[in-house]
Amino acid sequence: MIIGFVWPEPKSSAAGSRMMHLIEIFKSKDYDITFATSCAKSDNAFDLKGIGVKTESIVLNDSSFDDFIKKLKPAIVLFDRFMIEEQFGWRVAKNCPDALRLLDTEDLHCLRKGRQQALKDNTVFDIGYLYNDVAKREIASIYRCDLSIMISEVEIEILKHQFKVDEHLLHYLPFLLDSISLKSQKELPNFRDREHFITIGNFLHAPNVDGLFHLKENIWPFIRKKLPKAEMHVYGAYESQKAKQLHNEKEGFLIKGYVDDLNDVIQHYKVCLVPLRYGAGLKGKIIDAMLNGIPCVTTSIGAEGMYGDMEPNGFVEDDPKEFTKKAIELYTNKIFWAGKQKNGVDIINIRFDKLLFTTDFLHRIEMLQNGMEAHRISNFTGSMLMHHTMQSTKFMSKWIEEKNKNQH
Repeated sequence: MIIGFVWPEPKSSAAGSRMMHLIEIFKSKDYDITFATSCAKSDNAFDLKGIGVKTESIVLNDSSFDDFIKKLKPAIVLFDRFMIEEQFGWRVAKNCPDALRLLDTEDLHCLRKGRQQALKDNTVFDIGYLYNDVAKREIASIYRCDLSIMISEVEIEILKHQFKVDEHLLHYLPFLLDSISLKSQKELPNFRDREHFITIGNFLHAPNVDGLFHLKENIWPFIRKKLPKAEMHVYGAYESQKAKQLHNEKEGFLIKGYVDDLNDVIQHYKVCLVPLRYGAGLKGKIIDAMLNGIPCVTTSIGAEGMYGDMEPNGFVEDDPKEFTKKAIELYTNKIFWAGKQKNGVDIINIRFDKLLFTTDFLHRIEMLQNGMEAHRISNFTGSMLMHHTMQSTKFMSKWIEEKNKNQH
């Protein structure tokens, strides 16, 4: 059973794609899957029933969930982000104590939050910013679960070294992609057949919005000055009024919004710009660019966890002036461009090929299920936190439930 933060929207966000990758893994082993969420369904939600996944609407702070999960009796429960584990983890532990509890962190929220605060304070991010209130909740959630699925190697290192989380509670599982065949590589439009700059990102995600304003104010005017015919095209779901106001045809800055098939559209662009100033996890927009043969210019935040020891599919620059310079260089230099495009293909095939990760992950799950008792005994911190959480969260939740009843 998967308890979702929202209904998966693979066409709107990297988190949506990630959820579909996880569902595919379990489907490949013929698991019976039920996806449950308390969130309302949007028009962009993936049709889970169409791929044989049962769906269920659940209610927050309501004992109806207890009856539902007792009846379902899942062998594995996957929480989508730590906030969901906070809400439902204690109910799962109480009603299905033998179910393996997995947490998909998506990205390390405390890291994103700390970086956002450092940016607001106009200072360099340091360890002090990492130890925020979100960290206290998120790390507790990681301990309470039997295994946390991590999308980025960098975040595993942070958990191990800064928070002293034991490695046996963490599992690295990046984006799981099909490798790019030689045939597909040859079919990609070449340098001459492409034009304009592109940036991609869901407008509900605050780091994307910040990056977009940074791009409009501090980077794009200087690129446009040097390349007056080039345009900047911005794609993403849920564009806000604030973002729409950035649309300016005279400046060649065009908000294109949501498209149903991104791959069809973006193959014809020459360079992707990802000027993120804070964030965490892996960047789906850079993955999309690599899959479609578009070199990128990004920041160290955008590049984090993406390239490992490999050469990037473009350039990594934090200084807006250098960022601009590299963007112009990529856009105008065919030799450079072709080399960076090839790097992108290599990164997908060497770092994100799903065949490299799926079997290992399923094996880890099986081992945990067979040795759950010993695994839980060795995680005393987790059982201690679960004990206290059950007391405090349980009473808070029951109080809210009573309050709701009285209001009705």
